Amino acid sequence: MLDRKESVEIRTPDDPALIDLCRQLHELSGSLDFRDATGNYPWPQKQLELCAQYGVFRWFLEPEYGGFGWNDHDLTLGYLALSAACQTTTFVITQRTGACRRIALSGNDFAREQLIPALLDGSRFSTVGISHLTTSRRHLRQAVLRAEETKSGFILNGFSPWVTGAIHADTIVAGAQLDDGRQILTVVPTELPGIQAESPADLVALSASHTGKVSLVDVEVDRQWLLAGPIENVMAQGIGARTGGLQTSTLAIGLTGAAIDFIFTESKNRSDLLPPAEALNEEREALKTILLQSALGAETCGTEELRQRCNSLVLRSTQAALSAAKGMGFVAGHPVGRWCREALFFMVWSCPQPVVNAQMCQLAGIATE
Repeated sequence: MLDRKESVEIRTPDDPALIDLCRQLHELSGSLDFRDATGNYPWPQKQLELCAQYGVFRWFLEPEYGGFGWNDHDLTLGYLALSAACQTTTFVITQRTGACRRIALSGNDFAREQLIPALLDGSRFSTVGISHLTTSRRHLRQAVLRAEETKSGFILNGFSPWVTGAIHADTIVAGAQLDDGRQILTVVPTELPGIQAESPADLVALSASHTGKVSLVDVEVDRQWLLAGPIENVMAQGIGARTGGLQTSTLAIGLTGAAIDFIFTESKNRSDLLPPAEALNEEREALKTILLQSALGAETCGTEELRQRCNSLVLRSTQAALSAAKGMGFVAGHPVGRWCREALFFMVWSCPQPVVNAQMCQLAGIATE
């Protein structure tokens, strides 16, 4: 890791240092789109080190835990800036932050004292394995990650299907279900016997996030790592990301901004691009306003409706940028092509069924109520 003394910590979203950080992330973003000498997509280690230097990991926790205590409004502004610069890095940060907040807010003093200081300074990495408790695999009759309670803790068996950065993680905040239907959230140190982080999935986009399956066979986790439960619907305790259901919409609007900025730049030499750029930007500004109002608690439309509108806009704006880039945008390595693929991610990332249904109807040209 680089010397933290060389950097300036970003303590407010209007700090000029945020612009400098995002410039560096943008410059590095293209490197994540190509396989390295080992045949793998590179993990954004340099980007995460930069974020640690600039204090990004401290935005999400209160001062009592060593953070800066940013409110939801400021966090939304921060995510908008980061996601416009590099979607992969920002997505990794959302998963990292989800783990950090669940640890810090759990009431488990042992886990907090053991893990939070190193997570805040970036010297350790934690991630979450909870998608199977929220939107992924919930339709299956048997839980994919099962827990058996013992006198000293829990024995975990099964797998977590989508764990970002699992092969780099020191700990995973995992959700598991007992036979009686109750669920737990627990820290799982990855050094424990029986854990196998499989090779990351080859994704349409964001492959450098190294998201993949983690298998667990008779993994004994001490009760001292328990964060929540056993209780029914443990995720309803809501100790995750501060921006809650707005997080995915925020990252979608951040990516939209990058695409629209590209069209505006191209319009300097091609005036025909200006009207569509202005129309897309007007829609983006309207959704950004709704996002920020919702972050302040003044919700003007439902979270699912907002998600669907943001998904629609990010798809349309990135494809418009591809049209503006013409053939060059279809060449591997051009950012517009990457943005188009990244926009597809929002159709599947933590996407509630009502949003999926609305997307399907829109794509089919079917009117919805």
